[in-house]
Amino acid sequence: MFKQKPLAAAVSLAVWSLATVPAIAQDAAPVPMQTVEVTGIRASMAKSLAVKRDATANVEVITAEDVGKMPDKNLADSLQRLAGVAVRTDYDEAEKVSMRGTNPDMSLIIFNGHAVSSADWYVADQGSSSRSTSLSLMPSHVLNQAIVYKTSQANIVDGGLAGTINVTTRKPLSQKERVSGVISVGGSYVELADKYAPDMNGSVTWKNEANTFGVIASLFSEKRFVRRDSVSRFAYGTSSGWDVINTTTMLGITDASLAGTGYKASDLNGVRLPGSMSSEFVESVRDRKGGMIALQYKPNNQLDVNLTGFHSSLDADNHGRLTSSAIYSMLLGKNHPLGNTGAAAINTAGVDGQRVYAQIRNPVIVNETTVYGHQLKVLKAADIVFPDGTPPQYVGNSEGFFRDGANATSSFLDLDAKYRVNDDLTVKTLLSASRGIGRTDLDQGLTLARYGTGISYALGGLHDAPYVKYQGAGSNQPGLNADGSGYRIVDRAASGIRTEDKEWSAQFDAEYKLGRGVLQSLESGVRIAEHKRTSGRWGPAFRAGLINGTTGALTPSAITPTTGWAPYPGDFGDGLGGGFWDNSGFTYTREATKAYIAANTKVTSPEWERRVSSEIDMRERQSAGYLMANLEGERWSGNVGLRFVRTNVKANIVTPVAPRTACLRVEPGKPAVTCAAFPGTITTAGDAVAYYDGVPFDPSSGTMYYKTPTDRDFDNWLPSVNLRYEITKDMIGRFGASRTIGRQNYNILGSGFGVPTCDANGCRVTGPNPDLEPMTADNLDLSWGWYFAPRSAVTVSVFHSRLKGYPKTGATGGSTVELTDPRDNQVKTFAINTASQQGAKISGIELSYEQPFGKTNFGFTSNVSRAKTKVDDGRPMVGASEWAGNLGLYYEDDKLSTRLVANYRGDYVNSSTAPSPTANSQGLSTINGVLMPTAPTYADGVTTLAFNLNYYITQNIELAFSATNLTNAKRAQYRYSEQEQQKLDVSGRQYFLNLRYKF
Repeated sequence: MFKQKPLAAAVSLAVWSLATVPAIAQDAAPVPMQTVEVTGIRASMAKSLAVKRDATANVEVITAEDVGKMPDKNLADSLQRLAGVAVRTDYDEAEKVSMRGTNPDMSLIIFNGHAVSSADWYVADQGSSSRSTSLSLMPSHVLNQAIVYKTSQANIVDGGLAGTINVTTRKPLSQKERVSGVISVGGSYVELADKYAPDMNGSVTWKNEANTFGVIASLFSEKRFVRRDSVSRFAYGTSSGWDVINTTTMLGITDASLAGTGYKASDLNGVRLPGSMSSEFVESVRDRKGGMIALQYKPNNQLDVNLTGFHSSLDADNHGRLTSSAIYSMLLGKNHPLGNTGAAAINTAGVDGQRVYAQIRNPVIVNETTVYGHQLKVLKAADIVFPDGTPPQYVGNSEGFFRDGANATSSFLDLDAKYRVNDDLTVKTLLSASRGIGRTDLDQGLTLARYGTGISYALGGLHDAPYVKYQGAGSNQPGLNADGSGYRIVDRAASGIRTEDKEWSAQFDAEYKLGRGVLQSLESGVRIAEHKRTSGRWGPAFRAGLINGTTGALTPSAITPTTGWAPYPGDFGDGLGGGFWDNSGFTYTREATKAYIAANTKVTSPEWERRVSSEIDMRERQSAGYLMANLEGERWSGNVGLRFVRTNVKANIVTPVAPRTACLRVEPGKPAVTCAAFPGTITTAGDAVAYYDGVPFDPSSGTMYYKTPTDRDFDNWLPSVNLRYEITKDMIGRFGASRTIGRQNYNILGSGFGVPTCDANGCRVTGPNPDLEPMTADNLDLSWGWYFAPRSAVTVSVFHSRLKGYPKTGATGGSTVELTDPRDNQVKTFAINTASQQGAKISGIELSYEQPFGKTNFGFTSNVSRAKTKVDDGRPMVGASEWAGNLGLYYEDDKLSTRLVANYRGDYVNSSTAPSPTANSQGLSTINGVLMPTAPTYADGVTTLAFNLNYYITQNIELAFSATNLTNAKRAQYRYSEQEQQKLDVSGRQYFLNLRYKF
């Protein structure tokens, strides 16, 4: 399962060598649920199992010591070790959590019983408008307990289609001492980045002598540096990924050029071909700072009031570089420096000025069976070269983008109160407000075109970098050589983004004890919430253009900077394998990039920099009420309930003005003018329209937009039943049945329209579908658990869910819109290519087993889960892994505790957690006459290994060491099959060392 590295072997040996340490700790008995001060791994495991065993619903539990003692930096790291839970890992840290083979958007994460607005740090995720919660902002040490509800019940907040995770924070009156706290000082080291960073956090608890009022205050400041090395198929222009060979347009592929290979040109038609060979290099920083304060007032046994505030901010400036080839442009005989292959794009030119086409020499063709069962051929290796004697032509690009001011924040404030009116009636109220902001101040970069005579490549295994060698392209540095090879600047871009997500909610709950036969109590409650999501981009105006966007011809201002650049590090790609390959590259430094962009842009106005076309502006109101009966009989207990939910969605959808000339754009600095034809048109926004120095302003250029309001109501009834039966004292059986809902992603409901397209088959445009109903799932769950000894359990769960309303993107429905045909500037009716809805099914099984090794201080935890998904249209479910599993070994005595944990997640479709309605990801492609689904991008299965060790120097001083990604796992992606490698990356091992003082 692992490639054995020296460090991993040493860590494994260290764990097992602890067998010589005397086993002096005794088995810990379960403690009450609200007790936070637990001692050691074993006590926390006992507590978790006690909660799991006594719960009516099928739950998984993580306690404070689990989080603190496991090798985790945030809650997602810990959650992925539970049966049926998987995470999406970006770069080096787990962020998004999914349950039971579903997408992260289908899991609801709540804190202290209410939703929390979170944000993303990466620019692409900031614009995705996903509902999933990023846990990269949630350090593990501020948390008390996480309960994962795999079966639903009426008193749980709605929105978790696949399940709900309730995270609770610490309460001050639960602490044993009047004054206590912990201070942790240390640092992190990331092997690939080869950089150290400080890591500090602390908390203090105080309560009065009467134990009626207390305060917990926590602060954290955790920094680390990140680097990721990648090879991929990403490129500019046509077929950035994979496509097929077509000898009717790739005229350089002839019988003569293939002489001696055993192939004719006709043999290559329809063969799958990688669009590019690319290498990527990203450096970033994660600087997480924030804190939490919790106040508790409990003057008597009747009243308990808690106020909790939390704020976390993550600075994550990142610098990405790319070196890519342009195989398709070469084969199509096009010389556009950004890879465009349209009819107007400039052509290649040989020594006689005539158009030339790249040839395919020395082809290696293999057969593949796609994930859909079709047979295809793949060009695994070849020389893509121009005819001998051809002067250098366009063969690829190099770019570097520095994302300055990348930041994510998450905050919440909640007030909850519980009052026991009398022995029979208890009422509770919860008020909360939350806000998350993800922003990138300026995503800025430069792009250069590369000129040469060819590229050779050979794809190896899925987990090895391909062989790549450029021909006649000169060295990797900016500037053209005397023969025309080398690099020249062809593009630059700068834009920012800000996405804000906020919610307030109020709920009131009551429980009335009856004690009448099997009916023990009734619970009821109401909840209202208002959720707002806004997202918008902006970009400064450039002083001059570099190329003609259609033809690719350069302008006089396209002067290539030859200073301020740096090569890729000498060890770039060392962890990717693959033997010899061209791992060189260069990019402009972040300082040089910022200076170039600043010198080539100008001040206009915030209104002009606005890019209305990408905006999302939504408000969602949720209201719910429920009634639930708690039941109990001899050896059994349970609940049955009904929840009613109404969702009101209002979206202001960005709509293009048609005809384009119906409204005139206002020049920066001039008074705003209302458009009579479309009064709501935003006439002051530039929407990336050119505004060059010395060029007369054209008020009719580009597309202008207004916003169309929509208002929809959706009602859902959600019944649920949970039964728990004590087969024996130590053996528990459970049954759960429920209906749950999951709301659609914001971009499907309220994004703007895409680029209009017309052809012989009519006119189409991508766009949103505000009529999409929330997804619903009818769920069945049956589980059995045997708690046969302290800290020991075997559990089995089988489940089945039938989904209704799963989004099917790229479907042309009955909705239309009036837009301008770009071919003749005439207003026509366009069919909206958008998301529709369909059904899906999920069936699975989960097994878990944990137990100490006899009476020793050693023990293990383990689980494995399998979830089979089936979507009506036959496509895979986005983000769904069929297999997941964990294996952990631990040792603990009164001085030392240590864990070694392996985590596995199987392959899954690696799409955004918020699939865009503007992407026809579920369309069809014809390859060699076979009509088949368009190829998704799969993330291959990956195993990670983590280790941590805690040693108590004294009773109050603890040394903590953690290491993650010990095997330096490679993360691979592929398309139709593993023969079509799409991407491979590594992020290196990470180490954390902290000294903690407890008082």
